[in-house]
Amino acid sequence: MNAEIIAVGSELLLGQITNTNARFISGNLAEIGINVYYHTVVGDNADRLKETIAIAESRADLIIFTGGLGPTKDDLTKETIAKHLGTTLEMDNEAMVSIAAFFERAGRPMTENNKKQALVLSGGEVLVNENGMAPGMMYKNGDHLYMLLPGPPHEMEPMFQFEAKPKLIRLLNKEDVILSHVLRFYGIGEAELEDRLQDILDKQTNPTIAPLASAGEVTLRLTAKTDSTEHAWTLINAAKEEILERVGQYLYGYDDDSLASKAIDLLKAQGKTVSAAESLTAGLFQSELASVSGASAVLSGGVVTYNEQMKIQQLGIMPEFFGQHSVVSEETAAAMAAAVREKFNTDISVSLTGAAGPDAHGEQPAGTVWIGIASEQGTKTYRLQLSGMRNTNRIRAVKLALYYLIRTLTEEEARKI
Repeated sequence: MNAEIIAVGSELLLGQITNTNARFISGNLAEIGINVYYHTVVGDNADRLKETIAIAESRADLIIFTGGLGPTKDDLTKETIAKHLGTTLEMDNEAMVSIAAFFERAGRPMTENNKKQALVLSGGEVLVNENGMAPGMMYKNGDHLYMLLPGPPHEMEPMFQFEAKPKLIRLLNKEDVILSHVLRFYGIGEAELEDRLQDILDKQTNPTIAPLASAGEVTLRLTAKTDSTEHAWTLINAAKEEILERVGQYLYGYDDDSLASKAIDLLKAQGKTVSAAESLTAGLFQSELASVSGASAVLSGGVVTYNEQMKIQQLGIMPEFFGQHSVVSEETAAAMAAAVREKFNTDISVSLTGAAGPDAHGEQPAGTVWIGIASEQGTKTYRLQLSGMRNTNRIRAVKLALYYLIRTLTEEEARKI
């Protein structure tokens, strides 16, 4: 089976929101052996949507629509599809009860147009929406299977994961087990990683190995297809061992890990606390750590010292220090890290200072960043020379600071063994 994903919504074409739904669905379809060859985006226009459906039918067996199931006039996905397929819409009583209950709980009157959300394709299979109002649906017509899903990701993702995906697996009647495992790397570029693994990638059959780069990180998705979970893991582990022999020093995590979650896990495992002093990143580093559930167990706090005066007032760095050293320097990064560790009485601390761009800071060119890591073992500093846009440099600086934090924690734990 091959699929095409059609996102419906003029807001996508206008660049007001990003189409994250297609990425999510494609990843999940790959796990069950369904190929996605096309992603299409079409605005809220019935004629153009009809044309898009006709094109998709010429090249896909499974056509998945996201968006356009809401209560307003521009939500026209199911009406257009019903007309195209020569079927009608009917009221789904369970969905109607759920929608009415939502408004009752919210203490708001339900307007007449909200009833539209309970309409489904006559003769189709309803996908329950546990996180919103409009149900999804699946409809079989000849050689094509049509799937309609809501647009908001917080509704679409659980509906696809727990309603649609199991139905697709049963429909495919697959006896094979398809298992994916993701290896996450940092500190190495996609081109270099691929170069080091080129012969492994060239000979891949089962498991398949798919590289993917995003925001400075590189992942490898290993996918095995076989007759049992145990055999799938055997195939994956053999390939993983061969890969890590060459690039294992850059591995930081697996599957749903992130740099922040890995750092939090290591801090918890070692019973350590962390603090931070940030200049160019203005709190982004602490925000990234705090995005992980349970961060409060290890993140004590920190300060944003965006200028020289705040570094003096908040961190207690002596004024004469800056007569000798630039605020963008190795010495300042080290002083900030040591000072914030003492101020918050933490086991380890991180500092970031630099020139995010587009302008230079004195003699330091745009993109110059210094990171400091202070612990009981002393203070280390790392110089970066980034070349992106201002906010890209700030985000990359945060990720690199997390990477150096992970590396420091790992090295310090290894010394105890």
